[in-house]
Amino acid sequence: MQASDTPGDLVVVILNYCMGPLAVECLRSLESEVHGLGARVVVADNASPDGSLDVIDAAIAREGWGAWVSTLALPRNGGFAYGNNRAVERALQDPQVEFVYLLNPDTLMHAGGIARTRDYLLAHPKVGIVGARLTWPDGQLNSGPHAAPSPLGELASASRVGRLKARYGKASHLDPDAPAIECDWVSGAAFCVRREVFETVGLMDEGYFLYYEEVDFCLRAKREGWEIHYLRDARVTHMEGQATGIHSDRRRPPYWFDSRRRFFAKAYGTGGLIAADLCWTAGRALRALREGVTRSADEDAPQVTRDMLLSDAWALVRGQLPEALAEA
Repeated sequence: MQASDTPGDLVVVILNYCMGPLAVECLRSLESEVHGLGARVVVADNASPDGSLDVIDAAIAREGWGAWVSTLALPRNGGFAYGNNRAVERALQDPQVEFVYLLNPDTLMHAGGIARTRDYLLAHPKVGIVGARLTWPDGQLNSGPHAAPSPLGELASASRVGRLKARYGKASHLDPDAPAIECDWVSGAAFCVRREVFETVGLMDEGYFLYYEEVDFCLRAKREGWEIHYLRDARVTHMEGQATGIHSDRRRPPYWFDSRRRFFAKAYGTGGLIAADLCWTAGRALRALREGVTRSADEDAPQVTRDMLLSDAWALVRGQLPEALAEA
């Protein structure tokens, strides 16, 4: 299907879970953006128990946003992929929709971000997914273009050795200050997907509850011949951790390890997962030797290596990896 150059061909999807006030501010940042394009917004709510959906519906009525915002109440909290997939399915029921922009509720869209992204996709038909430049509230870079995770990338990330990070790290040679650059994946907090990608690749893998699902989705798209690009001038402020509660100095929840394990098992097999764990452990040991410390005070909760190894070992003992691969 050829992308049309007419207004109204884009839908923004926001998945909310217990972030009602932040979702309202996100909508406020979108108001002028969507009016200029004739775009629409769907806010899906993953059965928030805190009354978030009531807060969002009240804001829509109060601000007069009903012409361009609708809500979708989901029956359960099935995770990031589950919630976004239900909203994407609704959006794609309209044959006029050519692009779906997935946006976290803890984000603020900067002026022109959606229009630039849509125009870029229209001008580059081989590009299937475009990611935004995510910044912290102070303007510092939060997330840019990424290289595919790999066992050696885990070594680079855990060790923080400059030469290893430059060669194997998640950013690798990718320059976040380039106007636009091809990469392996972009953050799911703000990225736009061409309709044909969903038609050729399918929806996101709901076997992930949270984290790694966008990495998996982008790499599946690349295998189908689509390019993934990062666009510097499509800027989004991201209050990372507000929606998930995960911060670098806190212990990570079990679903983070489940998602990491699923990704490496799908991408590299059981042997690749074991190699990734060994590389991570070696990297942390190398960092400890280099810095003369056994704990990281500035990033990664001290228990992350132990929790990861125990989680993956237990999954291997229970035979869960073959099941995960069979479902993929």
